[in-house]
Amino acid sequence: MAEAVLRARLAEAGLGAHVLVDSAGTGGWHAGDPADPRATAALVAAGYDARPADHTARQFEAEWFPRYDLVVALDRGHARALRRLAPGPEQAAKVRLLRAGDLDVPDPYYGEDEGFADCLALIEESVPDLLDTIRRRRPGAGEAP
Repeated sequence: MAEAVLRARLAEAGLGAHVLVDSAGTGGWHAGDPADPRATAALVAAGYDARPADHTARQFEAEWFPRYDLVVALDRGHARALRRLAPGPEQAAKVRLLRAGDLDVPDPYYGEDEGFADCLALIEESVPDLLDTIRRRRPGAGEAP
């Protein structure tokens, strides 16, 4: 869900062609699976382009760190796992939480459908700060192409 929201906000800001957005899990439990239908339903209900065929779950790999300026985790457990996976301190420093104040985005997977809408609301609330971080880290990213 965070990937879809960030892509939409980057496009609105005229930055979609300048920022690579991707997503992966910290574990391989769902590798190869499509997006959870409840997540897709929440995104579609909120007006996002979320086609399940466009997403296949996979696990983040240490060798991916060099290709990303930021690695965004949705909770502190994932952030710790990513930092441990990082090949060195420079890569570990790329990991940040989506929510400011060291707050988690709760995983709605084992709950009811409404949990996905609640999760989406937290993501939408948090993405503007992430956009500010992207603009600060990428020279010229504050301007539309």
